[in-house]
Amino acid sequence: MLGAVVGDVIDSVLLTMMKMVKRFLNRFENNETFTCAFLTSCYTGMRTGEVFALTWEDIDLENGTISIKHNVYDKPKDEKGRWFIGSTKTFAGKRIIHISETLLNALKNYQRKQQLYQKLYGKKYNYYHIEDVMNEYGKAVERRIVINDNTKKYKEKINLVFTKENGLYVGTDLTRYPFKIIHNELGIEKCRFYDLRGSYATKILTNGIEIRDVADILGHRNVETTENYYISSTEKS
Repeated sequence: MLGAVVGDVIDSVLLTMMKMVKRFLNRFENNETFTCAFLTSCYTGMRTGEVFALTWEDIDLENGTISIKHNVYDKPKDEKGRWFIGSTKTFAGKRIIHISETLLNALKNYQRKQQLYQKLYGKKYNYYHIEDVMNEYGKAVERRIVINDNTKKYKEKINLVFTKENGLYVGTDLTRYPFKIIHNELGIEKCRFYDLRGSYATKILTNGIEIRDVADILGHRNVETTENYYISSTEKS
C-alpha cells in the first residue's frame, strides 16, 4: 500500500493544474458523473478501464484508499449489452492507493448525490449484476455486466460507481460526448481521457515522488514502462 504522504503531495502538485481542471469542471458542472470520473483520473493516474470498473466496495471512504482490482472492456453489443469486467491489465496493476483529501471529498459528495437519485428514481433506477460467460466446455471464460430484471433476484450484484443519473451504465463511453466538447468548444484538440494518466505521472515525478513509487501507483512492474511511455519532458528537465 502506498503511503498517505503521496496523497498529500498529489494534492499540492495538482494545484498547478487547477486552471485547466476548473475550465473542465465549470463546463461540465451539470454532469456529476463525468466530473467525478475526471477528478478520479486526475488524482490517481488510473487507466480509463480501471476508473470505469470501480465499485463502491473498492473505495474505502473512511480510510481514503482505492483498491484497484478490475478493468472493463467492451464487445459487439447484443441483447445483454456490451460491457465485461476482468482483471487489471497486468498483475502489477492490482494495487491499493491512497487518495488525496480533494478526491475523497469529491467521491463522498458524488456518492450522496447518487444515493439521492436512487431514491428519486425508485424502481426505475437501473441496477446491475455479473454473469459468467461459459465456453463450449462449460468453463467460465468471461464475466459480463448485465442490467437487472426487477422481477428476479441475483447473487452477484455489482454496485458500479460511475453511472448516469438513472443508474444506466455506459462504461468508458461516458467520456465520449464531453471530450467532443473539450476538443471542439474548449479548443483542446489533442487530449484524451487516458492522457490524464501521463499528466499525473509527470507532475508527481517532477515534484519529488520517486520513479519506483510512480510506477507502483500506475501499476507498472518495470519503471522503464513508466519512463518510456508515461513521463513527458518538461521545460525544466
